[in-house]
Amino acid sequence: MAELPGTDRTLDLSRSNGRFTISTLISTEDSGRGPYVQGDTAVYDTSQGNHLTHNNTFYLRTFGYNTVDVVPTYENYANTKISGECKKARPTLADLHSFLKVRSQQHHVLLSPRLHPAFKPFLWKQPRCLETQQGRCEFFGLCGHVPAALSPEKPEGEPVRFGWVKGVMIRCMLNIWGVILYLRLPWITAQAGIALTWVIILMSVTVTTITGLSISAISTNGKVKSGGTYFLISRSLGPELGGSIGLIFAFANAVAVAMHTVGFAETVRDLLLEYDSTIVDPTNDIRIVGIITVTVLLGVSLAGMEWEAKAQVLFFIVIMISFINYLVGTVIPASQEKQAKGFFSYRGDIFAQNFVPNWRGPDGSFFGLFSIFFPSATGILAGANISGDLKDPAVAIPKGTLMAIFWTTISYLVLSATIGSCVIRDASGNVNDTLTVDSMGCEGIACGLGWNFTECAQSQSCRYGLINHYQAMSMVSGFAPLITAGIFGATLSSALACLVSAPKVFQCLCKDQLYPAIGFFGKGYGKNNEPIRGYVLTYFIAVGFILIAELNAIAPIISNFFLCSYALINFSCFHASITNSPGWRPSFRYYSKWAALFGAVISVVIMFLLTWWAALIAIGIVVFLLGYVLYKKPVVNWGSSVQAGSYNMALNYSVGLNEVDDHIKNYRPQCLVLTGPPNFRPALVDFVGTFTKNVSLMICGNVLVLRLASKGHVKWLTKRKIKAFYTEVLAEDLRAGVQILMQASGLGRMKPNILVLGFKKNWQQWDFLMISFETEEAPNLSWF
Repeated sequence: MAELPGTDRTLDLSRSNGRFTISTLISTEDSGRGPYVQGDTAVYDTSQGNHLTHNNTFYLRTFGYNTVDVVPTYENYANTKISGECKKARPTLADLHSFLKVRSQQHHVLLSPRLHPAFKPFLWKQPRCLETQQGRCEFFGLCGHVPAALSPEKPEGEPVRFGWVKGVMIRCMLNIWGVILYLRLPWITAQAGIALTWVIILMSVTVTTITGLSISAISTNGKVKSGGTYFLISRSLGPELGGSIGLIFAFANAVAVAMHTVGFAETVRDLLLEYDSTIVDPTNDIRIVGIITVTVLLGVSLAGMEWEAKAQVLFFIVIMISFINYLVGTVIPASQEKQAKGFFSYRGDIFAQNFVPNWRGPDGSFFGLFSIFFPSATGILAGANISGDLKDPAVAIPKGTLMAIFWTTISYLVLSATIGSCVIRDASGNVNDTLTVDSMGCEGIACGLGWNFTECAQSQSCRYGLINHYQAMSMVSGFAPLITAGIFGATLSSALACLVSAPKVFQCLCKDQLYPAIGFFGKGYGKNNEPIRGYVLTYFIAVGFILIAELNAIAPIISNFFLCSYALINFSCFHASITNSPGWRPSFRYYSKWAALFGAVISVVIMFLLTWWAALIAIGIVVFLLGYVLYKKPVVNWGSSVQAGSYNMALNYSVGLNEVDDHIKNYRPQCLVLTGPPNFRPALVDFVGTFTKNVSLMICGNVLVLRLASKGHVKWLTKRKIKAFYTEVLAEDLRAGVQILMQASGLGRMKPNILVLGFKKNWQQWDFLMISFETEEAPNLSWF
């Protein structure tokens, strides 16, 4: 127990052993005495069992009744801080259990084994916290000063921890932004129009926002350790679903490294082709550039999280500069070359034309474009995946994730609206296609702007324009190379984030040992417990997919794996809320269990809208891994919501039986078997099991007569595949114990109606006696 706050005082330690006082809760004005004065102070002697000795009634003001319980400290339960006082942190249950009372030469304090070893030789007590030049120590409300020469130095090599901006928001924004932002969003705007493009963006953001709210609720429900998405799902839904989604999520991140790296390599190859330069050939150039790039990214990751975070900040600055460059380019008057490519700066008639859809090509449909855009809205788990490297995950994950979703949504909406107001859909790129006096049959909005693109528009052979030219942002911007730099920054930052996320998630999965032969990769190194072996494994997986050099072949499976994670995160939040588990108390309140359920369902629907065959593959892998964990039954107990749901179902069904009347058709033998320890009488247990058939109630009773209880009986029954309960009572003799068992065993309608006793063979020729006490008549005795 912690000491009570008060002013400077001295305490007779001889009188304190085994006692506590309530004088500190009584003001000196009420008592007329200072604290710890040996007069009328009410003293509870808990060591001798003495009664309360006092001649006042001050104890009634605190307790309301005579008690020997410890007085709770108010500061532990209030967010208050008096000027000059220590703000006490509320101790955990483990801290309270680990408190040790020790004595020093002149002071009486409480120390915990968790305290730094260098402090243990020095005991202090100081109620007032004052900053001094000698150093200041504080531990669970105990404040004091240690001489500078004796103060422990700051441990070398402390792990790097990030706040919500650098650790979560920037990381998520970089992972959300990608190649689709630069190369596909203008094309989607030309196809669907500005209005439906905004609908596509808001639909995608709705799913990610609901998932972000669910992540925020789960991450603020207790302490979050390393492991990211796997840790959140496994500790909420249990190891079965958590283990399966953790494995495929780590693998999906490893493959995503290859996907983003291939996107970067394709951009480099296109730049080389523009200047008629190649390394070997277009396909092998992607492989060469991709392997070199992922090797450099591996080096950045192995350098440590601090260097990786600096690289992410650099990429973020590059992308922001590219955005500013694009916005500046939209207000610069268009040159002759840019007008020939369809750019005319802001115009109302261009906005009106691009506001409505103009479907073209095989992907020219709403859901077709939605499936293309939706992967660009993912990436919201990048911050949660490094939860072990955050200063305060419970604050950083909700704040950083939701802010990242907000700002990236704004950027998507602004970009689609601005580029749809500046660029027409079709343009030839030929500066000679100006409108002349003798031009006949000119069609389209370009005719009013002095250009005639009718010929290429009708034949759909235009090379430029919003619907034909993927590099529209580069054409609009003030300086095109900055857009290329933004594409490089978006792809490399996403690849780096996935390269860090995959080993972090996989390391936590390896430490839990849910699957065989993966524990080797769980070892951590350095001050941040870096999974270097996991980095190397992720590198080789990424290299293997980079060698395929085909982006469209691997992207659908990755998107479905991420959607599986979103669905299970939302379902975790819903299930934990609907089961009303006492352990579900998130400090983040801005979530809804029904919105979480909607997010889970819509994530599964989107999986099939994107690619139905990839959705079936993803679900099949999850089911296979789920079946493996169910078969192995790992020895873990994380207090999941599934356990809480099982209790709720059992309780509801048991209470519901009270409303069901007995009927002969539904009669079941419900046996109380006096086995003692069940493994002592296996024949008796097996005999009763022959007619309970695992579908009737069977209770193995054990009467303990002045001896200690033993353990392992339930495990023995489970191993023998017998569905039975085990209960034991402590009694003075066998008769009294059996009477207690007969009266107390069972619950509601689930009470035994048959008593089964075993006899030694040398007593009778019969082995077992069954007594039925179902009716009010005399018990029915049957010998076997």
